[in-house]
Amino acid sequence: MISKTQFQKEIDLIIANAIREDVGDGDHSSLACIPATTKGKAKLLVKDDGIIAGIDLAKQVFNYVDDKMQIETLIKDGSKVKYGDIAFYVSGSSQSILKAERLVLNAMQRMSAIATKTNEFVQLLDGTGTKILDTRKTTPGIRALEKWAVKIGGGENHRFALYDMIMLKDNHIDFAGGVTKAIIKTQHYLKETNKNLKIIVEARNLNEIEEILRTDGVYRILIDNFNYEDTRKAVAMIGDKCLTESSGGINERTIRKYAECGVDYISSGALTHSVYNMDLSLKAV
Repeated sequence: MISKTQFQKEIDLIIANAIREDVGDGDHSSLACIPATTKGKAKLLVKDDGIIAGIDLAKQVFNYVDDKMQIETLIKDGSKVKYGDIAFYVSGSSQSILKAERLVLNAMQRMSAIATKTNEFVQLLDGTGTKILDTRKTTPGIRALEKWAVKIGGGENHRFALYDMIMLKDNHIDFAGGVTKAIIKTQHYLKETNKNLKIIVEARNLNEIEEILRTDGVYRILIDNFNYEDTRKAVAMIGDKCLTESSGGINERTIRKYAECGVDYISSGALTHSVYNMDLSLKAV
């Protein structure tokens, strides 16, 4: 996994690029009618029910736009919220508040939706010992925000990108000439390049599970698109040799049953690619 420093660099890049995209050479709507000396105050109003996420990000955005802005936080990231709640107040230059407004809302609405979805899955897994993972099925350019939201919702992050973990999926295996060849070639590559990366290998059937287990050094086996019965068989075959992960079309109706098969993790792209933004607004007070 990437370090906290690397992660923060991603957040900084997202903020800088988003402000560049939205503001350009100036917020001319505000510049045209609001004097630069005007001070104001606004509240972040919740207009939906769910899990709030992105408050810490909002602080960073406001600070990036204007380091003199003041934020009074009333609700913390990860808290349950309902219609009518106020998450925070921001005060300072009215021009600065408006310059940051759209990025704060866009990001928080998306992050809160993801955190809410993740938390629903976490609740469905309660008591099973299985953890929910995100995937790389994220919105290009804002992956760090979406994975941050998963953590806020109580989930766990899978690899961040292609560079922080080895994941041998079906195409890697087929292009490499089979499961065993793919694993051995990968281990040689890691040794030659002096990289310390964990290896996850996808299995498409029980025969591939058996083949993976014949080679040491695999961190986790991805049990992909298995039914319940074969998932239970796969978990029994793997035992404590390595960790297990189920994936492939798992949803709210099926996630508990897969967890009860004994897998350590369940990964779901739906956490980030199938959510509806939480309704939030920033209103002057």
